[in-house]
Amino acid sequence: MALLSEYWNPKFLALLVRHTGKMRLLKVATCNLNQWAMDFDTNLKNIKESIRQAKEAGAKIRIGPELEITGYGCEDHFLEEDTVNHAWECLTEILTGDWTDGILCSIGMPLTFENVRYNCQVFCMNRQILMIRPKMTLAHDGNYRELRWFSAWKKKEELLDFDLPVAVVEAISQSSVPFGYGYLKFLDVLVAAETCEELFTASPPRAELSYNGVEVFVNASGSHHQLRKLNVRIDAIKAATVTCGGVYMYANQQGCDGGRLYYDGCCCVTVNGDVVAQGSQFSLKDVEVLTALVDLDAVSSYRGSSSSFREQASRNTNTIPSIKVPEKLCQKFRLGTCPTAPVEVKYHLPQEEIAFGPSCWLWDYLRRSGASGFLLPLSGGADSSSVAAIVGCMCQLVVRDIEKGDEQVKADALRIGQYKNGEFPNNSQEFASRIFYTVFMGSENSSEATRSRAKDLANEVGSHHVDVAIDTIVLAFLSVLKTLSGKLPCYKVDGGSNTENLGLQNIQARVRMVLAYMLSLFLPWMYNKSGFYLVLGCSNVDEALRGYLTKYDCSAADLNPIGSVSKQDLRSFLRWAAVHLHFPSLAGVEAAPPTAELEPIRSDYSQLDEVDMGMTYEELSVYGRLRKIFRCGPVAMYQYLCAKWKGKFSPSEVAEKVKHFFRYYAINRHKMTVLTPSYHAESYSPEDNRFDLRQFLYNSRWPYQFCKIDELAKEAETDDGQVENIHDEDLVRGPDGNLAQGSGMGVVVVGSGNPSAGF
Repeated sequence: MALLSEYWNPKFLALLVRHTGKMRLLKVATCNLNQWAMDFDTNLKNIKESIRQAKEAGAKIRIGPELEITGYGCEDHFLEEDTVNHAWECLTEILTGDWTDGILCSIGMPLTFENVRYNCQVFCMNRQILMIRPKMTLAHDGNYRELRWFSAWKKKEELLDFDLPVAVVEAISQSSVPFGYGYLKFLDVLVAAETCEELFTASPPRAELSYNGVEVFVNASGSHHQLRKLNVRIDAIKAATVTCGGVYMYANQQGCDGGRLYYDGCCCVTVNGDVVAQGSQFSLKDVEVLTALVDLDAVSSYRGSSSSFREQASRNTNTIPSIKVPEKLCQKFRLGTCPTAPVEVKYHLPQEEIAFGPSCWLWDYLRRSGASGFLLPLSGGADSSSVAAIVGCMCQLVVRDIEKGDEQVKADALRIGQYKNGEFPNNSQEFASRIFYTVFMGSENSSEATRSRAKDLANEVGSHHVDVAIDTIVLAFLSVLKTLSGKLPCYKVDGGSNTENLGLQNIQARVRMVLAYMLSLFLPWMYNKSGFYLVLGCSNVDEALRGYLTKYDCSAADLNPIGSVSKQDLRSFLRWAAVHLHFPSLAGVEAAPPTAELEPIRSDYSQLDEVDMGMTYEELSVYGRLRKIFRCGPVAMYQYLCAKWKGKFSPSEVAEKVKHFFRYYAINRHKMTVLTPSYHAESYSPEDNRFDLRQFLYNSRWPYQFCKIDELAKEAETDDGQVENIHDEDLVRGPDGNLAQGSGMGVVVVGSGNPSAGF
């Protein structure tokens, strides 16, 4: 038995004092599973392994992630009847074995009831299905489109009979099962479900379930990683049992299941508002099972001590259907047995999230794609260096898990790295040399400083580094142009026009893309390695938002691990990685001013990104958050920024900045339709294929909106209009941890014709 001094939490000490030997102790298990959409064999294997580990630990309840049999990211495959049929086949295999003997398992899968498809949790025990609980609140914003594939269950008054498929009936000798909103009534505990989005709703099911006596809630979730988001999720899980008491078991998918999202696990168990067990957030494991011993009498005591809960429960008239299960789940009390004590929640720094999240995402993609490694055009700038550092971090994680004895990671690493004769990765640099090519594609406009930084970082990471000159290829293109036109274009610094200057830069950029794909195929061949290499892109979310990239240049790649990370966060990551990932050259990369190096360097001129863009990266982040998170159009953004930048810029200067941003946003919007699939990390991503659905052909003059901005700016300056200053700290932060709408968003213009020009 642990010493009492170890359990500092006062509530936990009180529970120990209260126990008389009759407490109801229940061992529960939740898990992170790395499922892969439509890979039923892998998913079924992981589910079985999680049940095996849960039973081995003595757990009586096991909860898995949302839609764990099929994988969450099947998208339009959910519309295929095959997907539902295969899910039933996998569930049948589980039920016909001994997997559910003596343990209640909630298993997530899609199914069809009366010709309507639902996202369900299926409760199984002792080779029978006890109940099917359809999801009642679907996620349908941001990255989620559940209403495209499923319907929400709306009939809360009764449980209906669901006729099982014929093959299932023949396999388990059970013809029907209760379907709908209800709970399981065991002899010693009441159990109910919530599914992912239902955790965050304003009127969650758990409230009225608590009033009906339910003590244990299981939540099967498919929640993706986003920078600074975990605290919101954890706070919601803790809050789920603060007001009403209870045990809350949260399971999540972990890993890349085939799309842009990385599901970051962090399964957990809370009791009466305290986290008593927390799983990993970033891991290469396919299966992670988390167990806790909880005291159900502590739930009764917690609820009984709250007068408001007692009064609301006594007035509750919503009788929820239940299913009686003649089984006991609790274990007998034994001296020396204590419930699991509360733990301190682990949160990662944003720099760690950038390191570990994309690293795990890349590893899953690499091992599941059949590729033999990655190729990165490494310029020595902040963006490509960040990607190189993330791949280096991935190699460190692989070697670390091999050293810890993870056989699955080892098997994947041996296959991808093409090891022979009993060799295996025991050094991250050596592993990187086998699976990671970096290429510096220099031109006459490249500086020795960037060339040197690229080489130094490649040495630290361990990549196989190549230095290739592209000047002869560029000249070949220009010779074709000269043949057609009889003249050669010049850079602007040499007297050329804007058209010539832009065209010469674009040729270099697009040549690098073609060269990168050629080398990804032929470099392995040159060194007698089989397979192909995935090309990595390195444009950040701010450059995508502004359109500061050449269409079909090195932004066109197979994957982009930083495509939804802001420039400011990347610079912070570089400073962190220089120390904590042991890549010291990153400090020099971070300190250098961002430059594309596509124009000639002169004694009185050097190309700088922020000068080219006409705005700073800090300003771009502000524009991005206002556009997407606050849903600001041009006029609303102008009004807000007049307050935010009061004393820094005049209203007319703010107007020009806002118009400049929206002009280039509109001109370059078409680039988002071909943007490389990017790791999702930031809530103001402009990525068109999934997250930010808008037209790609705009009137880039924005005639009505810009005219309105000009009117407001003129009015403010001629009438001495003053705008109250707004600071970031006055704003409410949204679920992603970024600025969101709230009471601090109002903008008041004083002394103008409109006394309350807010939004």
